[in-house]
Amino acid sequence: MGLKTIMVCLTTPENTETLLKVAVPLARKHNAHLIGLHTVEALLVYPGIAMHIPEPAFTTFNESQKRESEAIKAIFVKHTTNEDFVSEFRLVRAEAVSASERMVECARAADLVIMAHEDKENDRYDQRNAQIQVIRESGRPVIVVPLEYDGPEIGSNLLLGWSDTREAARAAHDMLGLAEVGANLTVLRVGKAPQDALKDGDAIDVVEMFARHGLKTTLEHREPSGHSIAEVLNKAAFEMGADIIATGAFGHSRAYDFVIGATTHALLRDQQLPVLFSK
Repeated sequence: MGLKTIMVCLTTPENTETLLKVAVPLARKHNAHLIGLHTVEALLVYPGIAMHIPEPAFTTFNESQKRESEAIKAIFVKHTTNEDFVSEFRLVRAEAVSASERMVECARAADLVIMAHEDKENDRYDQRNAQIQVIRESGRPVIVVPLEYDGPEIGSNLLLGWSDTREAARAAHDMLGLAEVGANLTVLRVGKAPQDALKDGDAIDVVEMFARHGLKTTLEHREPSGHSIAEVLNKAAFEMGADIIATGAFGHSRAYDFVIGATTHALLRDQQLPVLFSK
């Protein structure tokens, strides 16, 4: 059925232009309903803390939130006003929860979510680590776009980081919604290639599945040679001229990710082009 609802999380004016350069072509290509979501931060006062916040502080805070919201909306309108697809700017108040929780709630009705890479200089406190929360909790595929990214439209040259896991299978099928007819797709398994290619049955089945959808698909193995999986994926994507990497996300427990680290965290930290994460 394709993509019919795309939600793009617009956190700051600085990254809104970048995100819409990715989101608008996808919405146009699929004639999808594009939702631009911006969350307004709540100024919380905790009853256990004895402090007085003067009225001018509330006024200044609200005016700042209003200016930022209007700036983001103006950019959204500029990019969508002349398009044929339906677009909607949605302003949501965080109230007593964090911005990331509001994003998770709204994301569940979308076919695809698009977010910016973490922006430590401009993100509000309640927006930090929102990417991780939405990937983990929304149940929807999430594209994370590097800050100031200005690359090609997504869909003609794709790279799938493959492993025999549930998350990778989700990424493979989520990626089908992005791929153009006849697109080039590389299924990349990081690790030593089996001496008997027929023993790599799960990867071969995935390649054949993509081929039935009309994609020009190849299977490739690359050994890490001392590099992380994220580094191998980034290097391969650069060499192939890929417009997106797709991969399963957070296949390990939270404790494992915290103590040892994982490919998902490494890609979120060092990504060089848009990455589709599926959980």
